[in-house]
Amino acid sequence: MQALKIYNSLTGDKENFEPLKEGHIGMYVCGPTVYSNVHLGNCRTFMSFDLIFRYLKHIGYKVRYVRNITDAGHLTDDGDVNNDRFVKQSRLEKLEPMEIVQKYTVDFHKVLEMFNTLPPTIEPTATGHILEQIQLTEKLIKDGFAYESNGSVYFDVQAYNQRGLNYGELSRRNIEELFANTRDLDGQSEKRNPQDFALWKKASPAHIMRWASPWGDGFPGWHLECTAMSTKYLGEQFDIHGGGLDLKFPHHECEIAQGKAANGESPVRYWMHANMLTMNGQRMSKSTGNYILPMQLVSGENDFFEKPFKPSVVRFCFMQAHYRSVLDISNEAMLAAEKGFNRLMEAVKTLSSLPSAQNTSFDVKKWKDECYQAMNDDFNSPILIAQLFEGVRVINLVKDGKETLTEADLRELETTFNAFVFEVLGLKDEQQSAENNDKLDGVIQMLIQMRMEARANKDWALSDKIRNELATLGINLKDGKEGTTYSIN
Repeated sequence: MQALKIYNSLTGDKENFEPLKEGHIGMYVCGPTVYSNVHLGNCRTFMSFDLIFRYLKHIGYKVRYVRNITDAGHLTDDGDVNNDRFVKQSRLEKLEPMEIVQKYTVDFHKVLEMFNTLPPTIEPTATGHILEQIQLTEKLIKDGFAYESNGSVYFDVQAYNQRGLNYGELSRRNIEELFANTRDLDGQSEKRNPQDFALWKKASPAHIMRWASPWGDGFPGWHLECTAMSTKYLGEQFDIHGGGLDLKFPHHECEIAQGKAANGESPVRYWMHANMLTMNGQRMSKSTGNYILPMQLVSGENDFFEKPFKPSVVRFCFMQAHYRSVLDISNEAMLAAEKGFNRLMEAVKTLSSLPSAQNTSFDVKKWKDECYQAMNDDFNSPILIAQLFEGVRVINLVKDGKETLTEADLRELETTFNAFVFEVLGLKDEQQSAENNDKLDGVIQMLIQMRMEARANKDWALSDKIRNELATLGINLKDGKEGTTYSIN
């Protein structure tokens, strides 16, 4: 079986993956800025890296997966407080900025849980790491890579390049040409050069989200946050950094510069970027109206799709495109994905009841190797899915008596098929889950009834035992005027 290869955005090549520490992987993915509902395009990115996280764990790596929450406000270049997204949204909704943060962080988690993504190992917040960001800024100033200007601090791109480093290496931009073309703008702002980016911004009197610093009250720059948090939890150099393709420049470019300037080495071994999501052949945009939220796709409350689609169908649709390819969704694409998903789930059910034979007419081992080869080729989920449907074909042929498998090969086929469908692709049998939920509800209702009878008989010990035992399982009972209800943590 071939070694795992990853397309490295920094070099533009597929490379054999070699972790810094054998058996261990440090992976950082840029998380959401929680001032509004998570976009469907963002969900595609997070599902892509969930697939990568799942597969790396599946093949035996111990993965520390860090995905941040950006919960600090940022200004546009003009410094207008009204352009801070958190302040803007808090005024629209008449809430405090941190209420906005809480509201949309909960929404983010709820949506990703709906799509069956695994939680990261660590989920740090920008506001929880202000001290680290200030310390990093102080180090960059001390080492001559940054300067203070009117209470703000900027990274000096020209000073960085003059030391033989290369700002622009990830996006392959010629920064010297940009300097030459924009030098006449110098002096029109706090920055020495237009390419310099903020590490720390001075807060205006009207700015709500602010922290004390050696340069006065202010707030951190967007790029600084990820460098501070990734290095804190993964070290000065780590294995994989991921995010959407739109973050390549300037965000990830700035992270490389900050990491090299602060620690003397490139912070990341393998840069990975997920491509964009389009709908009906056009970029998704609120301004054009070609836009839909994840919950609207699942609920069917939209004008683009003829019916609601289960979360696993959406996830399966997304997995049918390679993470580096543009994915276009449409009503037709979703219907086709639903049909394919249902075929997979039917095959899963059929597998467990297939008859074994004395001999085998299908090479299960070769098929299994081809499944792994697909994922080892830069996590090629479309090729993996094609191999799974080859498995579906064989399952149906065995069912019809046109192929034969020994008991050992049947179990190998079943184990591999289920592992890739559920463990790696992260799909769920929605019908089975619904049936299990109905059964769980029935059991809980029975226990609630038993508790009511115990209370009626003044058997407080049994009543308390039922409540406490359910609570230890994460099932909390609440007594009210209309009876007893429950919630599951």
